[in-house]
Amino acid sequence: MSKVIPEITLNDGVILPAIGFGTYKLNGNEGVNAITSAIDVGYRLIDTAYNYENEGTVGQALRRTPVSRQELFVTSKLPGRYHTYDKAIPTIQESLYRANLDYYDLYLIHWPNPKQDHYVEAWQALIDAKRWGLIRSIGVCNFLPEHVERLEKETGILPSINQIELHPFFNQHQYRNWYQEKNIQIESWSPLGRASAVLENEAIKQIADRHNKTVSQVILRWHYQLGAISIPKSSSRKRQLENISIFSFSLDETEMNMISELNREDGRLNNQDPAAYEEF
Repeated sequence: MSKVIPEITLNDGVILPAIGFGTYKLNGNEGVNAITSAIDVGYRLIDTAYNYENEGTVGQALRRTPVSRQELFVTSKLPGRYHTYDKAIPTIQESLYRANLDYYDLYLIHWPNPKQDHYVEAWQALIDAKRWGLIRSIGVCNFLPEHVERLEKETGILPSINQIELHPFFNQHQYRNWYQEKNIQIESWSPLGRASAVLENEAIKQIADRHNKTVSQVILRWHYQLGAISIPKSSSRKRQLENISIFSFSLDETEMNMISELNREDGRLNNQDPAAYEEF
């Protein structure tokens, strides 16, 4: 299965799969089993975070799978409480120790926390960690254009990825276009809207019926055709396989527009506006 997943080249030349596996709330032995199952059915991009408290679970899954480390693309994220440079460096190292890894393929700043105003320091720490070989590619999550512009102005280096909330009820059209113009790859968190009402939407159900696919498959295909990497999560092997099986059909322009038009002004799942929300 992994051989048929298209690959995307980031602005720093690093290559990753066009769909990945999210691990939020996958902990302990059940989490290990879910992640090893996902790798077995074909996922190669595995997404975690320091604040998920499961980097060790991910690391254990990587040790159990027969798939080589070089075939896998592992992401983690720096929490807001460790944005200052003197805290960010040991936290990146701790992330590696927790997972028993020599390097992360991608490391992201989880939220900008603009009121604290240390995200440029955090970015400099990621730049240095990449230079030291601890990280292959560096990016951000939930950054607005103003935050990215400041990173570029003060360090000269743009993120390779911005992982943002993106689903049919919140498609981030304006910002998405801005990041694409800057050659920053978009990655979608909660691509299925955390099993919200989006999965019951009649318009998407009709599209799914036309293609003999599930609603989840149609939504994930919509992400792919938008140019966004999605990272769906499921503990069910059947759904894991279903979510990754989106490359044998395509949506036409009308269908893409129908899904995009479901966007809502208040479409955020938890009102987490990066201009004000702070994560520690």
